[in-house]
Amino acid sequence: LLSAGQAGATAPAPIALAIVQAVAECLAGVVYVNSIKPGHPAIFGTWPFVSDLRTGAMSGGSAEQALLTAGCAQMHQFYGLPGGAAAGITDAKLPDMQAGWEQGITNTLAGLSGLNMVYESVGMHASLLGFCLESLVLGDDILGQVLRTVRGIDVTPDSVSIDAMKEVCLGGPGHYLGSDQTRALMQTEYVYPAIGNRMSPKEWVEADRPILIEKAIERKNQILASSGNMFDPDIDAAIRKNYNIYFN
Repeated sequence: LLSAGQAGATAPAPIALAIVQAVAECLAGVVYVNSIKPGHPAIFGTWPFVSDLRTGAMSGGSAEQALLTAGCAQMHQFYGLPGGAAAGITDAKLPDMQAGWEQGITNTLAGLSGLNMVYESVGMHASLLGFCLESLVLGDDILGQVLRTVRGIDVTPDSVSIDAMKEVCLGGPGHYLGSDQTRALMQTEYVYPAIGNRMSPKEWVEADRPILIEKAIERKNQILASSGNMFDPDIDAAIRKNYNIYFN
């Protein structure tokens, strides 16, 4: 069930009132579905969007879009219904800095607000008018960091114990780099980027100053070269035979 009103165009301009409209339309959809088949599964997919009021064009990567999505996610939880909305859309035409901050802020708010299903989380550019494979590769790093924030801070007797601090500071080397606790948490407490660069400036220069988008292109080509068939060969042959669709 999708509402997909666009605040300032096909939905009211106030963020709160645009959420009211999206929720009302989807609730009406839930009633309609249940009148046809009681209990039939449905996703409360409010899908709110926003307009750039200077032009009337959709803006998928704005802060207002992030707030609309987060607000609708909270309403999904209020009604106890599985919900979905869009996040991770960017207005940028290329996987550049603008794309990064827009994908980051909208996905982060969607995750922290408890959205069940995130549509368009990576790869979508030009306010849904474009798609970029390299952006999928870069988006893997973005979503990894977002999901880490969603997981939150693990508070356990061990994680807040001062015993490890005493061991290092009073009887140990004075740093935590090689401690048992640090090594035990290296792959669970921390997330590391696959494409993102954390080299020192010296290492970066010695590595010929790698550029992020070039690394994403290289990784994309590696994936495509080793991916093999996406479909079962029999299914692939049947699709090619019966439909005028070109797969390369």
